[in-house]
Amino acid sequence: MSHELTLQELAEFSANFNADPKNQVIARAAARSGVLEASYNERVAGRLTRVFSTELPTDNVTNQKQSGRCWLFSTLNVLRHNFGTKHKAKNFTLSQSYNFFWDKLERANLFYEKVIETADKPLDDREVRSYFDFAGHDGGQWHMAISLVKKYGVVPSYVMPESFNTSATAGLASALADKERKDALALRRLAQAGDQEGLEKARKTFLNEIYRMVAIAVGEPPKTFDLEYRDDDKNYHLEKNLTPVSFFNKYFDVDLDDYVVLTNAPDHEYGKLYHLGAEDNVEGGSPILFLNVPMEYLEQAAVAQLKDGEAVWFGNDVLRQMDRKTGYLDTDLYKLEDLFAVDLSLSKADRLATGAGEVSHAMTLVGVDEDKGDIRQWKVENSWGDKSGEKGFFVMNHNWFKEYVYEVVVHKKYLTKDQQELLSSTPVELAPWDSLA
Repeated sequence: MSHELTLQELAEFSANFNADPKNQVIARAAARSGVLEASYNERVAGRLTRVFSTELPTDNVTNQKQSGRCWLFSTLNVLRHNFGTKHKAKNFTLSQSYNFFWDKLERANLFYEKVIETADKPLDDREVRSYFDFAGHDGGQWHMAISLVKKYGVVPSYVMPESFNTSATAGLASALADKERKDALALRRLAQAGDQEGLEKARKTFLNEIYRMVAIAVGEPPKTFDLEYRDDDKNYHLEKNLTPVSFFNKYFDVDLDDYVVLTNAPDHEYGKLYHLGAEDNVEGGSPILFLNVPMEYLEQAAVAQLKDGEAVWFGNDVLRQMDRKTGYLDTDLYKLEDLFAVDLSLSKADRLATGAGEVSHAMTLVGVDEDKGDIRQWKVENSWGDKSGEKGFFVMNHNWFKEYVYEVVVHKKYLTKDQQELLSSTPVELAPWDSLA
């Protein structure tokens, strides 16, 4: 039954509001400073101490600027810490521009493949629309990043530095989205006509044009380079004529296939392996897999990996209860329920199921603070430059971790025996619009 909002009801609402004098005081404060500032809980600062019982050696931070490349930055931050530990060079950085270039090519190839596969479905089909919406997008997943690293390697940041179009990706992303969607219409027509020869010719032509666009905007990646750096003891190192792949294989002590994304998605069944095939960005690369488990397993594995001296990639909903200036992540940071005198609480499962919660960002865990085994807070390396937080590092209380962290990437050795066995099970395929996408 429909309900019309009547003038009588509105008058009643106004009378109820004005019946409490405190509402006018609160309204003036909120209108002047904004609802977040008006509800800010200054007591948070007293318990987020930035002192950690386990802490990796860190110094400088990276800056993704106006781009959605957090997933790539966080992955390369994990790898640069690996390099820094092995070679005593904690400030060594890797080029995000290099892997960003290849991602645009691989992602376009994936998009064209999905368009051809679904050519028999109408444009307003939910699956087809999901692929079209993802065209030109910057966002990504851990497995997307490692697929690029495994195929193309990595290079130091000085070899292919950031440029305007990698730091501010909106212009290129918009052009690529328009180009790919136009190409998709042509590919759909050829597929529907059964013209296989024309289809393959068009796909190659379109990918060649994508290459040209990205090379113009970003620059072509180097095929070889000279590695040159000073370590923490000021010793000089030089090795000439490395390829990006040979550099990764020789200088990094890591097997990327040994790492697992543990997810805590209570809107999905626990004890299951899930596959997000819609976003597998490299043909023949690592499939995007999530092992869904209760939260305590994410906590235990992340702590164990940090204690073994290794950083942890994690996916989270960073815009929730976060202050960019201080770098505080705390569930009690903004007391919005007190400000509005309403109940705003949703369970983690309900946030995911309704779209209120999502994996909106990726960062890196580089420290944890425990008190007799109880986790108090975490040290977080972000990729927003050194003007946010304390020189780029955030501090996160454990309640925030439990509520707004959805994924951690850990070595499979930290999993239970049953969880390791699940890794070889047949994964459940996720829809492109799933809450884990």
